[in-house]
Amino acid sequence: MAEPEAEPDSEAPPAPDSGRARRIHLAVLALLQTVMAVELALVLWRGEGLTAVLVLVIMAVTLAPALLGDRLPVDIPAEFQLLAVVFVFAALFLGEVRSWYERIWWWDIGLHTSSGLLLGLVGFLLVYVLNENARADVHMRPRFVALFAFLFAVATGAVWEIFEFAMDRLFGANMQKPMFGDPSGLTDTMWDLIVDTLGAFAISALGWWYMRRGERSFIEAWIRKFIAQNPRMFNR
Repeated sequence: MAEPEAEPDSEAPPAPDSGRARRIHLAVLALLQTVMAVELALVLWRGEGLTAVLVLVIMAVTLAPALLGDRLPVDIPAEFQLLAVVFVFAALFLGEVRSWYERIWWWDIGLHTSSGLLLGLVGFLLVYVLNENARADVHMRPRFVALFAFLFAVATGAVWEIFEFAMDRLFGANMQKPMFGDPSGLTDTMWDLIVDTLGAFAISALGWWYMRRGERSFIEAWIRKFIAQNPRMFNR
């Protein structure tokens, strides 16, 4: 006689309400697009062509996940899309177009801390998906998953700093901002790497704690939602 199928874990919390998260994502996206459309009209009226192109690019980047979501092979939860859209808006539109990097001294540091958190979460999810994929015979321990997420975030932050350096040297941009009286941009680069590392360490530690101890956190909720929306990628 065939053995009965195992019952699902009754203690596992359900995935968060995707409908509510999607509505919030679309509402925030509409608000940000409206703000950028007004800015686009103003810069066109002032004849600032390069700024207008930058605003158009930012509008396209923030709108792309919502427009192309159904065509992607992976269903990205609304929470992930919302975080990405808000980060791009804060970094490129507020930071570059509205010059908040110059107006608010801690804006760049805050964004790099956030990027460390976001990239650590992305790295954690990448290796977690590989670890749980039925087609990949890979079984990695929690500390290795956390280490991968940490190194992924720090490495991506370092590549971004190289990009900033190249843009400044090759095209005369001002992506490496003077900080604390250092006009060379070295202090800015080092602080960016430091806060990237701190953010990556924080999210990797939370991810390790979830995998090792089973403690509930927002990482667990988002992982469960990602699994629920992409069942073909996992064993169950």
